[in-house]
Amino acid sequence: MKSDIEIARSIELKKIKQVAWSYGLPGDEILNYGRYIAKVPETLIDEEKVKRSNLILVTAITPTKAGIGKTTVSIGLALGLNRIGRKAICALREPSLGPCFGMKGGAAGGGYAQVLPMDKINLHFTGDFHAITSAHNMIAALLDNYMYQNRDNGFAMKEVLWNRVLDVNDRGLRYIVTGLGGKTNGITRESSFDITPASEIMAILCLATDEADLRRRIENILLGFTVDNKPFTVKDLGVAGAITVLLKDAIAPNLVQTTENTPAFVHGGPFANIAHGCNSILATKLAMTFGDYVITEAGFGADLGAEKFYDIKCRKSGLQPKLTVIVATAQGLKMHGGVSLDKIKEPDLEGLEKGFTNLDKHIENLRSFGQTIVVAFNRYANDTEEEIEAIRRHCTTMGVGFAVNNAFTEGGAGAMELAELVVDTIENKPSQPLRLAYEDTDSIEEKIEKVACNLYGAAEVTYSITARKKIKIAEALGYEKFPICIAKTQYSFSTDPKLYGVAKDFEFHVRDIVLNAGAEMLVVIAGEIMRMPGLPKEPQALHIDIVNGEIEGLS
Repeated sequence: MKSDIEIARSIELKKIKQVAWSYGLPGDEILNYGRYIAKVPETLIDEEKVKRSNLILVTAITPTKAGIGKTTVSIGLALGLNRIGRKAICALREPSLGPCFGMKGGAAGGGYAQVLPMDKINLHFTGDFHAITSAHNMIAALLDNYMYQNRDNGFAMKEVLWNRVLDVNDRGLRYIVTGLGGKTNGITRESSFDITPASEIMAILCLATDEADLRRRIENILLGFTVDNKPFTVKDLGVAGAITVLLKDAIAPNLVQTTENTPAFVHGGPFANIAHGCNSILATKLAMTFGDYVITEAGFGADLGAEKFYDIKCRKSGLQPKLTVIVATAQGLKMHGGVSLDKIKEPDLEGLEKGFTNLDKHIENLRSFGQTIVVAFNRYANDTEEEIEAIRRHCTTMGVGFAVNNAFTEGGAGAMELAELVVDTIENKPSQPLRLAYEDTDSIEEKIEKVACNLYGAAEVTYSITARKKIKIAEALGYEKFPICIAKTQYSFSTDPKLYGVAKDFEFHVRDIVLNAGAEMLVVIAGEIMRMPGLPKEPQALHIDIVNGEIEGLS
């Protein structure tokens, strides 16, 4: 089979305004970024049409190094729905350069279920990530300058909470010292870098409802505390307008097309292990304005992505998914059943069945939110019919729908079984009104414990001295009603990435809490998770090149 980038190059793309017109988007309202990409103003959102649209969330079992293919299934489902005569649009996140040049090599789907042009989407795209990086670092520079220029006037910060970001995996920037080399180089202090998807500006962009809300949230960003113990915000710095200007174009969702020339919105890119893992509310609502069925995905396993989709994105936007699709693979289930990575491509019915416990735990969790669930089996070439039938039988006993997805090799035709199941389920047994994991009025500890104990399976939650201090500060500042965003490993229900399957009765240790006052959420740092990833021994960058004018190595 051709590589992803070879398939992408083989597709004859339509001009983006033709794609827009085919779904009723007014071509004269959109701003072209070349022939095949456009920005769409959020003013086109029609809330009445949003209410009538069918929103479908795609999530997954706990991911493994074998991969899951959640984005491929999301795009494939949109293609399959269009094949059976339904007007469907997908709304996805933008890829980060960090994983593209690190582990993954790309995040625009795969095979014959991709969003295009994949090379541009995987690289600089419309510059949204650069705008977010610039806005975040502009605040850092302006704060450092304010401290430097006003140091002789008695102004000083007791604690600075705002660091810098970069959209590159770089472990050497996790802990740094700035201002070295003499008085004219600023104030010497410790700082750090996060990756851009973990930036609070990224979260703000994805949660803002319009430009005015974007500015309001930027003003509320907590930068730290002065020596007299007063909170210091971007509003105090007086630069919210300048930062909003940097994000003026980035707030507009991006319109692209699929491998079958149907529209797709790709906008925002927070990771679900260190951030809230959902594309922008604006992109989702634009898709729901022009599509009868809208497929969106939330990153990593359902314990992270789906939980944050419901408890943060839906809580803040009022969105109500009609259905949740959980993606599973035979290889992933085998790893959760104790099969080693080098053996997962071999038939192993016993290992597969042992791995069902991971799928079952996710189903149980999703049902607790009132969701109707469908299992999408993402098929790989080495999967056997015996294994597929075993999973189908198990899903039947669990009372959930099951369909095989072959969109990777067949495009929309390979997802028609899944599409038919999705439509039938929504029409006959849609999800109940969303039940959230915790209430706004719960204490911060109660929110953390309800997620960690009820959804993850922890026996107890423990807190570092730093985390306890941050909870007290959050309560004093009136942030206790914010939802929580737990940052932990994606490879396990626990904080230990090596505990596959279903971890039980473990200690869930909260190391720190980041106060995202602008995004209006509390980021709970659990275990050893890092908000700045490192590069692997053999990064994908070693395989990315330009050959005869064509980009190679993206996938």
